[in-house]
Amino acid sequence: MIILKLGGSILTKKDSVKPEVDFKNLNRIAIEISDFLKKYDLKNDGLIVVHGAGSFGHPYAEKYEIGKHFNDKEYSNKKIGFSITHNSVNEFSSIISKSFIENNIPVISIPPSSLIKTSNKRVSYFNLDLIKEYLSQGFLPMLYGDVVLDDKLKMAVISGDQILSYLAKNLKFEKIILATDVDGVFNKNPKLYDDAKLIEVLNSLEELDSFDSTNVDVTGGMFGKIQELFDLADLGIESRIINAKTPNLVKSALKGIEVKGTLIKAKNHQ
Repeated sequence: MIILKLGGSILTKKDSVKPEVDFKNLNRIAIEISDFLKKYDLKNDGLIVVHGAGSFGHPYAEKYEIGKHFNDKEYSNKKIGFSITHNSVNEFSSIISKSFIENNIPVISIPPSSLIKTSNKRVSYFNLDLIKEYLSQGFLPMLYGDVVLDDKLKMAVISGDQILSYLAKNLKFEKIILATDVDGVFNKNPKLYDDAKLIEVLNSLEELDSFDSTNVDVTGGMFGKIQELFDLADLGIESRIINAKTPNLVKSALKGIEVKGTLIKAKNHQ
C-alpha cells in the first residue's frame, strides 16, 4: 500500500496572486501514475493520493487567519473565510480529478472537511470507513489540505502532511512518497545557497547541522513535513522525498525503483 503526496508547489504556481494550476506538471504526473497503475492492482494493494492546497488554499487561509483565536464579533467573517477557502481547495481537487480521469485513473476526491475534526489543530476525529470502502472497491481515494472544524479554535487548517501521517498510521501503509519541488532535504535552502548539500538518508532531525525551510507556509513548510515523517519512521514506515519536476521520477518511485531524493528512516529500523 502506497501514499503519494503531491505538493502544492508542484501542482500550482504557489506564489501567484491568484489560484493558478501548473497544468504541465499536473498532466505529466497524471500520465506517470496512469502508466504505473497498468501493472498495479488497486483493489488488492491500494494507493491513496494526498495533495497540497498551494495557491488555492494558502492565500485564503492567511487572509482570514484560519486557525487563529478570534472573538464572537469576528465569527461571521471567519465562517465566510472558511467557506471561501474550502470552496477554493475543493475546486482545485476537482481540476486534479479531471486530469486523472482523462488518464483512466479511477480517482474519487474526498473533502477532509467531511471526515475530519481537530482539537487545537491536531486530528481528534477521522472517519476512515468511507476510505476503506473505496480502497476495497479498487478506487484511488484522493484527499487534500482543507479547513475543518476544531474543538478548541472552532476552525483550523488541516495540512496534507497531517492527513498523510494519520492515514499511514491507521491504515498500515508501507510506503510514503512525497513529491515536492526540490530533490529532497538539504542542509541549507537549495533555492538560496549554491553549496546546499542533499541529505540522501535522514535518520533523525539532529543530523541536520542547519536547516532552512524551502517553503514556509501556514501548515509548517518542509520542517513540518519532516516532523510528521519521523513519527512514521518510528513505526517502521519509510518515506522518500523526491523532486516531481523531474520527468518519470514519480512513476519510478511508485514502482519501487531507487531514485534521487531523501530517504527518511529511523535508526532503530535499519
